[in-house]
Amino acid sequence: MPLDQKPVPAQPSAVSGPASGPDAEAPDAAATAATGAAAAAEPWSIRQAGPWTHRDLAANGARFHIAELGSGPLVLLVHGWPEYWWAWRHQLTALAEAGYRAVALDLRGIGGSDRTPRGYDPGNLALDITGVIRSLGERRAHLVGHASGGTLAWVAAVMRPSVIQSLTVVSAAHPRDLRRALLTDRHQFAAFEHVLGFQRPWIPERRLVADDAELVGRYLTSWTGPNGLDEAAVHAYRQAIQIPSTAHCSIEPYRWLLRSLARPDGIQFARRMKKPITAPTLHVQGAADPVLLSRTALGGGEYVAAPYRWRLMPEVGHFPHEEAPEEFTAELLDWVGLHKE
Repeated sequence: MPLDQKPVPAQPSAVSGPASGPDAEAPDAAATAATGAAAAAEPWSIRQAGPWTHRDLAANGARFHIAELGSGPLVLLVHGWPEYWWAWRHQLTALAEAGYRAVALDLRGIGGSDRTPRGYDPGNLALDITGVIRSLGERRAHLVGHASGGTLAWVAAVMRPSVIQSLTVVSAAHPRDLRRALLTDRHQFAAFEHVLGFQRPWIPERRLVADDAELVGRYLTSWTGPNGLDEAAVHAYRQAIQIPSTAHCSIEPYRWLLRSLARPDGIQFARRMKKPITAPTLHVQGAADPVLLSRTALGGGEYVAAPYRWRLMPEVGHFPHEEAPEEFTAELLDWVGLHKE
């Protein structure tokens, strides 16, 4: 039976403030305090209000929550960890204004979607994405994925090439490049320290939700470049991880990632991912990303038998779509516009 995603009352301490220090400016600190107070004044909900429409739909044996805005060719936006659909709020409005049907999806186990007891391997999660496209009544879609959602975008383009009109991958190496880096590059392996910590049973889940998800707040602020994330975003993601079962479900794909490196299913998956991608691919990477190193992401074009564009964004960390939303959105609109037909 699906879990109800009940609103989590906002707590003043759930908003992470910026780094403090002797060089901090008083006006910025005052603005931060005001933002935190405003965020804590109203109850938080996974279905945040806006110009978009919230609804649920069935795909691949589960129920998925989406936020939808606009009409035209479908652009499906898939978040990474520890975010949910709201990560794409800037792009939802921009895409709709540009004449697209923009849909932001909550992945299985996260946000307003079902928490199922299994089904968190990349193959099944990619079928969730292509199933949602079909459930939306569309034959094809421009697929945009960030981080773990970007990994799934690569997989979906291999497994269901006829469904993907164009591909935009953000902060995510091709699965074969990531596998290679985790096995041979000690710097990338060290950058995945949090993923190593996820391998223990139950303890990671408890740490993630402790103290109003303080650890998630630290991850978010330490993974960004100079621009950082706004306080409302940090607050929202800390609240979302505290929805029952989310911490567990959201890290299951990372458990599969490391545990499958030497298993037959992981080796078979890596072999399957040799298949060339036929969708035009935009590959966006933050130069200051401390989680996925630029050198790990570089080279994805080797697997793309179609137009491929590599875009390295200077002074941007792990979240280009939130740290530099205008620049990222302009790049995205240009790419989907080139491959609209």
